[in-house]
Amino acid sequence: MPNSAPIDRHVADAVVTCDGDSKVHLPGAVDVSAGRIVRVGPVGGAPDVDGTVYDHGGLLMPGLINAHAHTPMTLVRGAGDGLPLQRWLTEAMWPREGRMTPEDVWWGMVLGSAEMLAAGVTTSCEMYLFEDALVDAVRATGGRLVMTPAALSVLHGDAFGSDGDRLDAIAAFHAEHHDPLGRVTVGVAPHSAYDLGVGRVADLAELSRSIDAVLHLHVAETRGESAALEAEYGRSIVQILADHDVFAGRTLMAHGVWVDAEDIDILVSTETAVAHCPVSNMKLGSGVAPVAAMLDAGVTVALGTDGPASNDTLDLWEEVKVAPLLARVNALDPTVLPAGLVLEMATREGANAVGLQNVGSLVAGMAADMIRIDLGHPSFTPVTCTDELLAHLVWAGSSRSVTDVWVQGERVVEARVVQTVDVERARAEVQNRAERLAGA
Repeated sequence: MPNSAPIDRHVADAVVTCDGDSKVHLPGAVDVSAGRIVRVGPVGGAPDVDGTVYDHGGLLMPGLINAHAHTPMTLVRGAGDGLPLQRWLTEAMWPREGRMTPEDVWWGMVLGSAEMLAAGVTTSCEMYLFEDALVDAVRATGGRLVMTPAALSVLHGDAFGSDGDRLDAIAAFHAEHHDPLGRVTVGVAPHSAYDLGVGRVADLAELSRSIDAVLHLHVAETRGESAALEAEYGRSIVQILADHDVFAGRTLMAHGVWVDAEDIDILVSTETAVAHCPVSNMKLGSGVAPVAAMLDAGVTVALGTDGPASNDTLDLWEEVKVAPLLARVNALDPTVLPAGLVLEMATREGANAVGLQNVGSLVAGMAADMIRIDLGHPSFTPVTCTDELLAHLVWAGSSRSVTDVWVQGERVVEARVVQTVDVERARAEVQNRAERLAGA
C-alpha cells in the first residue's frame, strides 16, 4: 500500500549530503515523509509537495554518529584525571561504576544523550552494562541507539553473569529490543581480550554471528595492555583474535592505536571497522592510531568520543577537528584526511561501522536524521566554492553551530533547546548521584 503521509520540504541555503561523492546543493531541499527522506536536491525545479515547506536557511547535513561511547560515564566525568589507562580504570572508574544502580545509569544516559543531541550527534554506539536502562533513557530523549551490552569480568559479575559470560542474557536482550526499522539496534560487546580472555571473546563473537549482530570490543588501545597475551601466543592481539575467528562477522574495533601493517591487512580482509577516538587517546596518553594507513588500505574508520570520563565531552565535533589535525602532524603531511573524508567518517562511514544502513547520508530512502548548522558565525565566511564550505565545517564547525536536530523526522532539538527531556533536572540528578558514587 503506498505511503499516504504528506511530504514536508526542508529548504536550506546549503544541503551537505555526505553521500560518498561530497554532493552539496546550494540552495537545497530535503523532502521528508513519515520520518524518511523521499528526495534531496536543488530547490530549483523541485516538484511540489503536499505538506509543509520549512525555510530554515543555514545548512542541513546528516546527524553525526558517535561510533564508540560509554555515555553513562557522565556520572564519573573528570574522575581520575592524569592516571594512565589501567590505573584510571581500576582506581577511578570501576570502583565507582561498581556502585551504580539502574536508576543512576538511566539519568547518566539521559544527560549524555541530551548533550549529544544538542551537539548534533543523532546516533551513538554504546558499550555499557544496565542496557535496559540505556534503552529506556534514549527512548525518552528521542535519539538513535546502537546498544551493545558489555561483558566485563571485573564488574558486577554476580548480577550480569559469572566472569563475564552473558551469552543468554545478551541473546534475550537482542530478541527483545533489536529493531532495524526503529531507533534501537543491538550488538554484542566483550570489553576486551585482556579482561575476558581470548576464549570468552571468541564465544561472544560466535554469539554475534549467530544473531547477525555487530561485535564491538576494545583492541590495541594502549601499547602494553595485551602484552601477556601476545607473549603467550607469540602474535599481536589482532592476529590472535583473527586466529580465533573473532573478526569473522561484522566487527567494530574500538581504538586500534597499536596496530602494524600486518594487523591492518587483517582488518581489511575481514572487513573490520575501527572507531577512532583521538581525544580520548590523547588525554590518556595512549598513542596515535595510524588512521591514514588504515584508510589508504581500505579500512572503514569512524569517529567516537569514548566515554565522557576520558574525553571529557560527548561533542563529536571535537573529534571531527582533532582527527585530521593529529593525523597530519603525525605524518608531517597537510594532505592527509581531507575535509570531505572526515565528514564522511563522522556520518556515512560511522553508520557503516556500527551496522546501520538507513542513516548517515541525506539521500532518498534514508531515515530523516539531520541537523541544521547556523552559517551566520564569522568563521563560516567567506564561501566561494563547496570545498571551502566543507572545510569550514571541519575546521570551524562545533556544537555551538548546531541549532536544530531531527531524528527519524522528529525535531528533538529546536533553537538549541532539547525538546524531549528536562536537561536541568538531569544535571541535578547526575550531580547528586555522582557525589554518592564518589563518597561511598
